[in-house]
Formats: sequence, structure tokens, C-alpha cells
Amino acid sequence: MSGLFEQIKLLYDQALYCNVISLTNLVLSLSEHNADLLPGYSKFHVYVYYADAHFHLSKYRRAETLYKKALQFRKCLLKSKGTGKPLLDGQKDLPSDVNIKYQIHLCLVKSKNLQEALQVLQSIPGKQRTAKVNMALAKMFHEQGMERSAITTYKEVLKECPLALEAAEGLLSLGVKGVEVNSLIVGSISNSMNLEWLNTWIKAHAHIHNREYTHAVSTLRSLDNVVLLRDNFNLLTIMGECYYYAGDDKNALLCLRRARVIEPDITKGVDMYAAVLYKMHHIKELERLIPAITANNECTGEIYVAMAYSLFAARKFSRANTLTAQALNLNPNDIEATILRGNLLIEQKKYQDALFFFRHAVQLKPYRYEPHKGLVDCLVGMHRLREALNIASSSCKQLGHTTRVLTLYASVLMKDPVSVSKAKNLLEKALSQDEVYLPAVYLLAEIYEQEMNLEAAIELLERQVEIHSTCKLHQTLGDLWARMHNEEKALDHYVIALNLDPNNRRAIEGMHRLDNSSSKLDSAYYMTVGEEQADTTYDVGDGLPDTDNDEAPEESETEAIWSDMDLEANSQ
Repeated sequence: MSGLFEQIKLLYDQALYCNVISLTNLVLSLSEHNADLLPGYSKFHVYVYYADAHFHLSKYRRAETLYKKALQFRKCLLKSKGTGKPLLDGQKDLPSDVNIKYQIHLCLVKSKNLQEALQVLQSIPGKQRTAKVNMALAKMFHEQGMERSAITTYKEVLKECPLALEAAEGLLSLGVKGVEVNSLIVGSISNSMNLEWLNTWIKAHAHIHNREYTHAVSTLRSLDNVVLLRDNFNLLTIMGECYYYAGDDKNALLCLRRARVIEPDITKGVDMYAAVLYKMHHIKELERLIPAITANNECTGEIYVAMAYSLFAARKFSRANTLTAQALNLNPNDIEATILRGNLLIEQKKYQDALFFFRHAVQLKPYRYEPHKGLVDCLVGMHRLREALNIASSSCKQLGHTTRVLTLYASVLMKDPVSVSKAKNLLEKALSQDEVYLPAVYLLAEIYEQEMNLEAAIELLERQVEIHSTCKLHQTLGDLWARMHNEEKALDHYVIALNLDPNNRRAIEGMHRLDNSSSKLDSAYYMTVGEEQADTTYDVGDGLPDTDNDEAPEESETEAIWSDMDLEANSQ
């Protein structure tokens, strides 16, 4: 073996990739003029080391070119072997070209040339495909909608590696029954292994991919104990996602918060965590999250989305838009970034642009609630109520008659006086499923108020106050009691509202009106306030609680990080 080859191999084994490139560049030139310097077998490996070194340094296009040169040189060596010419060191057998083609595929993926990457993998004969080749193929088939090919290839992975859980989850997501997936795994491993936990895991994922989130959570919770998977980050994150998809933000927050306490450095699920914090108005916690996740992590799509939510909360729409663009540049099918981008555009009243993103989101994840709501919000904002009604109605068929979907449909029906009674029926049905769902409560109270049935509105809200106390509940009750000329109770509720949120503009105005004219209440004013009180979540946009301060707040930690990153994408 050549001494130079040994030195190149030594540098490569020590991960001194820049040194590998410097030396190999010279040695390959020398070998062009002196064939004895690097015999054929050694020269082939030098090409591979040369390409690998570029790959490890993220120089993917150059690496791709060198891998292809290595393949070409390998063909020449095989031909020369057939003619009997001694180009190989001692006629050694050349290693397979499978790994080189796999590396070329990785380079093409990094360069976003996905179609050619797929073709390279497909050029590997079926019998030569390793588990990693089949896994990469299955994922590419899956992403490109080639479901039958994806199922076949995922199964090949499980035959060789029965505990490849990502392959198992891929099969479940493509509609393969949990029983069949379980048999593929259990049939290939030793009976001595206790895999009851795995059976439960597969069952839970089968529920997830069937959109049966309540059953999925119930199954996953059985694993969250000290005997099995208590305080497991992945388990908690998946549970949090299930709660989030089902619209249970409170439990989603509890699970995702627990997960972050256990593994604060992992970025998986951080975008959804930020979304829940934003929706539940935990803005301080959201601001604290950003420096924690950006301190030691390279920016990923999840981190960009989390930072964008923090900027959204600070009403820094332009910067938040740029960050969602960064996330979508990394992955054009990032559903959380797509949804957030649409909501940002709605907040800026750019409804036509927002429609594009929500339509794309519906194509990506038709079973997610947020894209359907986004479409409705856009169409309502553009005063295209008939189309909004059609979308809301079809959402009921596609997503099921769940509490929040019924509430969404009712919120559109309320825009037309003719269909208010139908909206009322839908809201009552929604609350019969979940009596503490506040968006439905606020809308139903608004209908009662429009009907001048103030007693029913007060009774509805008073029941909620006993369960959970929010600023909006007390402020609305204050308005209603004021209209009933019960100044004492009105004042009590305004005081509680301001204790919960000292900046609540409507509670402050209500108290001023009580002070200024305790006996001459302006009914028209209170009616207007009542109409304004439709829950912002179910009106156009996802605004924060009302406050007198509409000016930009002081620079947050997210903005400071943004400045430090010095992103060049501001012009996008």
C-alpha cells in the first residue's frame, strides 16, 4: 500500500478534512504523471476520501462531482480487471458502489435536487439496497405521494431492521393497519424480548394517523408511568401534539412544558410549544423560551417559527414574516410556518396573500383545523360570506362536528341576521360537548345579548366564572350588569377584570361610564361593546388581549437575538 495513501487515510480517520483536501488535491495531480504513485485500488479510495471530506465540510456540489468521478474510475478499474491488466493492488475486489450512490443522493438532497436524488437511489438494484437506502427511498416516495412504492419499501426496512420505528410510523401514516405493522415487527425478533410497551406505542400511533386523538392520548398516557416511559421527551411531545391537534391547548401546554423541562436543548416540537404559548397569551414564557432555544442550537425551521411567534406577540409583523420565510425556505411544506405566515398576513389585512398560504396548508394537512379557520377568516375579512359559509360547512364534514368546528361555523352564520338562530343551535350543541369552551360561550352570550335576553347571557357567563376566571369573562359580565342597572355587581366585575389585566381598555371605559353617569347608561354603547366582544380567536385574526398601548413595545429578547443573527433575509 502506498505511503501517500496511508497518510491520506490517516488524515481522513482523524477527521482532518481540510488537510485531506489539501493533500489529496496534490497527490491526484502527481498520480496523473506517475501511475505507480497510486495503484488503481488505492486511487479509487482516495477519490472517495476526497469526496467525503468535501461532504463533511458541507461542500455538497463539489462532493457530488467527486463521488461521480469515483464511480467513473471504479468502472474503468472493473473493465481493466476483465482484460487482465494489473491495475488493482493484488487484484483486490472493489467495494460496492451502493454507498457512493447513497452519498450522491445526500448531496442532491442538500442541493434541493430531489427528483435526481430519487433517480440515483432507484438506480441501485433492489437486491443490493441496504436498509438505509430503502429508508431514504421510502421517505422520498412518501413525500412525493408515491404511496404504494413507499409502503413496499418501508416493509423492506422492517424486514432487515424490525425496530426501525420511523419506518413503522411511516406505514401507519399511509394507512397500513396497526395489527399488520405489529406482525412485521414481532415476526422478525426474538420472543424473549418484552415488547408490550412497543405494542402500545404502535397502537397509539395507529390512533394518531386515524385522527383519533382522544384514543391516542389515552393510550400514550398508559406509558407515562415509572415502570415504562415516565418523563420521556418523545412521549410527552407526541402527547402534546395530540392534545394540540384536538384543540385542547391547556393539556397540550402541560405536556410540551414538561418535555422542555426534561430536554431544554431539543428543538423538536418547539414551534408547536410557541404556538400554544401565543394562543394562551403566556407571552412572558414565550419570550423566555427564545434565548433558551437559540443559545446552543443552529437555527432550524422550528426555531424560526418559535421566534416568529414571539415577534408576532410583540406585533413586529415584518420581522416575523421574514422568519417564517426562513423556515419555509428550509422546508416549503412546513405546516406550522405556513399557518403562522397566513395568520400574520391576516393581521396585516392582506387577505388575498393569506388565502394562498392557507390553501397550501389545507393541501398539506387537510385534517388540521387551523388552515380551515384561516380560510374562513380570510373570506370573512374580504366580505365573501357565502364562500366563508361553504368552507365552514365543508369543515364540519371533513373534520367532524367537534366543538371548535361547530363554533367556527356558527361564527360565520352570525354575520347574517337571517341565520343567527341556526348559529345559536350550533353553539348550544358545541357547549353540550364541552361546556367550558370559551369561544362558544362568548358567541352564545353575544346572541343572547342581541336578543335582549340579558339574564340568559349573565347566567351563562356566571357559570363559567365559577370554573375559570378570565379578564374577558369579568369585563363582559360588568358590561351586562351595567346594562341591567346593577352598578354594584358591574363595578365588582370590572375591578376583577382590571386585577387580571390592568390594561384592559373596555373594562377601564366601563368603570369611567359608571363614574360619569351612574343612572343614565347608554344602551347603544353597551350594545356596540357587546358586538365587539366576539372572541378574537373566532373573528378575523388571532389578536392579543385588548390594551390601550398600541405602540411598539420595547425591544424583546427575541429582537435582540434577531439583531445578533444579522439575518440577510430582511429584504424578502
